[in-house]
Amino acid sequence: MNYKLIMTGILAGAATMTAMAHTDPLRFNPSIGTAQTLTMPDGKTVPYTAYEGIFYVTNVEDSTYQTLNIYVPTKMADLKRVPILLRTYVGGYAASTAKSPSPSDATGRALSEGYVVCIPGSRGNNSVIKKDGKDYYTGRAPKGLLDLKAAVRYLRYNDDLIPGDSELIFTDGTSAGGAMSSLLGATGNNRDYADDLKAMGAADARDDVFGAICYCPITDLNHADMEYEWLYGCTNTGVRHLDEAQIAISNELAAECPAYINSLGLTEADGTPLTADNYKDYIKSFLMASAHRAVQEGCEIPDSIGFTFYKDAGGPGGGGPRPGGNNRPPMDQDGRQAPSFGPTGTPRFDKTSDFVTGLDLDKYLSYVASVTPLKTPPAFDQMGVLIDTPSPENAEFGNTAGDGANFTDFSLRHRLHDPKATLDKEMTRRVKLMNPMNYIGSENTTVAPNWFIRHGAKDRDTSFLVPINLATKLQNTGKNVNFFLPWNRPHSGDYNLDDLFSWISSVLPE
Repeated sequence: MNYKLIMTGILAGAATMTAMAHTDPLRFNPSIGTAQTLTMPDGKTVPYTAYEGIFYVTNVEDSTYQTLNIYVPTKMADLKRVPILLRTYVGGYAASTAKSPSPSDATGRALSEGYVVCIPGSRGNNSVIKKDGKDYYTGRAPKGLLDLKAAVRYLRYNDDLIPGDSELIFTDGTSAGGAMSSLLGATGNNRDYADDLKAMGAADARDDVFGAICYCPITDLNHADMEYEWLYGCTNTGVRHLDEAQIAISNELAAECPAYINSLGLTEADGTPLTADNYKDYIKSFLMASAHRAVQEGCEIPDSIGFTFYKDAGGPGGGGPRPGGNNRPPMDQDGRQAPSFGPTGTPRFDKTSDFVTGLDLDKYLSYVASVTPLKTPPAFDQMGVLIDTPSPENAEFGNTAGDGANFTDFSLRHRLHDPKATLDKEMTRRVKLMNPMNYIGSENTTVAPNWFIRHGAKDRDTSFLVPINLATKLQNTGKNVNFFLPWNRPHSGDYNLDDLFSWISSVLPE
């Protein structure tokens, strides 16, 4: 790779590359860079070169969003192979412009570490242009994902020109962006996307990535409603305060979930099959691990939210006090004390040394619901069931005219009052393309080998089943998965960057 040549700015080389860019619109042009600096929270100034406003497809439909920015630190990491962090700012499945690096998230940290940063824009459920005098919505599923895959292809296509190693691309996103990161990690090179990418004029290159960083991914959308109600149904007549019609929908959805859980064929780390009968115990093990780590780090956890502690269980010598004595800080409601690094796979507990011995899951879920009100059923495919308003996800699967659409048979049947209604073939295809669970372990797919997945222990934006299923299926198929439910963390991302970048460093090839 000749990134050192590029960075030294040898005129002859730059001129040659510029000429290449004129003949191939998808070739990177190193002559457009501008010198900029970023001031980090500690006052450190990071100089870098910015390459902005680059189109990553030749058939540009929406010039507002279909561009990417590349940022190259002046002082590259002292590594034989420098990674590239691709950060998407997608939220709510909406469109996102190509942005600049921020000192407060992983983009600024990556630059300060000497990594190359790519921030692509992408279309979304609200991106719109005028076409024949009418509004034309350009970003309905799977268009946003296709844009991000095209951005990956652009980096790979220009590996000889862009500093950094396109074999070491890490994607990063939060919420719907976390879902996009999971899709980029799970669907590499799958032929299901090939025709669409070709029609867009994406580069003829691979689109697999080396690592996927997924904060609170809002994914598995066509099963998320049933997973939400199966988990949170215990709160329906208590803190959630649902009316009779809502409870009826909740119960119908919850009844569909066990069959889905059983169909996944997941196993615990020791090979124990996961079924609807033992799955809630599996969830509890991750929450107990989170609470245990929080106690280790000095957090106060009240007994009233469902946990049983070792000292309460009558351990040897009375069990002894939990760490920190009476000077422990109070439980941090904004999650700043959330532990940041967790185990891979199913936590195992040694009751002679660990501090958390049990959990009343229903009581804990009531606590979560009391902190932030739960979504009403259906949580995602809500349009036309009990209310007419489309959710962001309904908009994501809508049409180019701007109408929302149902993306599950359940909600479609309720909206149409037709118990036999099913999604048509095209909608079924689109829904499949937007679910990473469909591609993990499938043939002719290059799934990222490394995964960093976080979902806050009080994040109720989707069910705990969604990230746990994702992490477990990846682990069951042999991927390197670092997964944790950080204690008392709400719906958020790019936190505890020390641990994130320690993980990145740990998986980089020597």
